[in-house]
Amino acid sequence: MENINLIADVMGMTVIAAALLIGFGALGTAIGFAILGGKFLEGASRQPELTPMLQTKLFIVAGLLDAIPMIGVAIALLLIFANPFISALGA
Repeated sequence: MENINLIADVMGMTVIAAALLIGFGALGTAIGFAILGGKFLEGASRQPELTPMLQTKLFIVAGLLDAIPMIGVAIALLLIFANPFISALGA
């Protein structure tokens, strides 16, 4: 019975950790996209002739920035469905 309670505690903390991982990853990405878009608009308004080059760089950085929450979701799914902490308990 104690082992079941221990597993339940570990799973509860894992779900909280996964939610924080996904939430903070999404929040950081949203802030990053806001800064990136603002700087792009600022640069395009200052030098309109450089807009195509800036837009290309914007899309490259946006793609790299978008990888962060995807990695967070992958780690969260790993923790939820193949939890290494439960296997460490010997269950």
